[in-house]
Amino acid sequence: MSASTGNGRRPPTPQSGPAADTPADTPSGTERMLTGLLTESHLMALEQIPAWAGRYAGHAGLEEVLIYLADLQQNVLRLLTGPGAPGTPDHPQELRIDTTLAGRAFQEVRILAKQDAGEDVRWWWVPLLDGTERLGVLRIRAPGAGDAMRHLASLLALLIVSKRPYSDTYARLVRTQPMHVAAEMQWTLMPPLTFVDHRVAIAAIMEPAYTVGGDAFDYALAGETVHLGLFDAMGHDVSAGLTASLAMAACRNQRRQNTDLVATSQAVERVLIEEFGRSTRFVTAVLADLDTATGMLTWVNRGHHPPVVIRGSRWTTTLSCPPTHPMGLDLGLPITLCREQLEPGDRVLFYSDGIIEARNAQGQEFGLARFADFIIRRAADGLPVPETLRRLVHSVLDYNDGHLQDDATVLLTEWHGPADRQMQM
Repeated sequence: MSASTGNGRRPPTPQSGPAADTPADTPSGTERMLTGLLTESHLMALEQIPAWAGRYAGHAGLEEVLIYLADLQQNVLRLLTGPGAPGTPDHPQELRIDTTLAGRAFQEVRILAKQDAGEDVRWWWVPLLDGTERLGVLRIRAPGAGDAMRHLASLLALLIVSKRPYSDTYARLVRTQPMHVAAEMQWTLMPPLTFVDHRVAIAAIMEPAYTVGGDAFDYALAGETVHLGLFDAMGHDVSAGLTASLAMAACRNQRRQNTDLVATSQAVERVLIEEFGRSTRFVTAVLADLDTATGMLTWVNRGHHPPVVIRGSRWTTTLSCPPTHPMGLDLGLPITLCREQLEPGDRVLFYSDGIIEARNAQGQEFGLARFADFIIRRAADGLPVPETLRRLVHSVLDYNDGHLQDDATVLLTEWHGPADRQMQM
């Protein structure tokens, strides 16, 4: 049976070069490319994106388009294929992020080019970004750089993100090994690993990606407030995953009713006790709100490691706040709401014990000082926040000989400053 699109048509045969009736590299050519893809997108499955991209890219003078998506751990870039997509025998199916030009474009979030000897056209590696979330890169064959390839990358990123929630093809492509059931559940609930606007940047990472059990992170925006949460449930199995998932769902339920942090943590505890009983299953957590207009950070600590603030490229302080008992133990200890005034450029690190307690072959812990120093050094290198966390996790894994005994999660938030300040910059 021939593959067909949702409207009964077969996926298009990719064309190279511009359409005959539209000059290349003209605004009308770019417009035809984008509007054509938008029109087809409503009935387009993820597997059909490469073929339609190849079909319409020709209107803008882009001779060949290949889509590479980053795997879950951001180690490799994998080629997205599908019916009617360009032939791939001459193109690698997988590219290492740390050792290739494509990977460099992904890491540094910038367009890079390679020109074959004796040819006028070039291969361009163009980052695929949904906002600031790095999805992968495009490989585009074209005579020169132009806005058309940037616009194409932006639109394809939006299409991929809109199709991936119900695409097993996407899940299979970005996985390099089987995933544990607990991890399957956790990743389904997690928000995107990256978010940036004019006031705040948020990035997260979670390992071991395929067997994570009790860790979870969360964030959400409501007007000028950013809600943040990091959870660490007892254990490292499906039960731990269920506990963390229930805690995060209860937290979301309360904050969407505009409940304050103290009452939210109390409500989470009640839900855990109702489901599991007292002292059976518990969760440590830090729940926080950041007022992005003023930089005021408020938080409660439910038996978790205190957050760290990095200011001016140095480790400034650990945010001390009287901790109370983990949610689920019902010890009746008082809950303290704490506050810290951030300065523009401050980075706040929330983390689980798997980061700082990872041990090398000699039994030495990675430690909080090494953790903070790594973040500071990579910031001095000018790396994007998501790339800093990607390299951090790889460093922790290397330190621990590639295997973590506990979940390791980091949620990093950087406050840029008030919006009026950003408009003046």
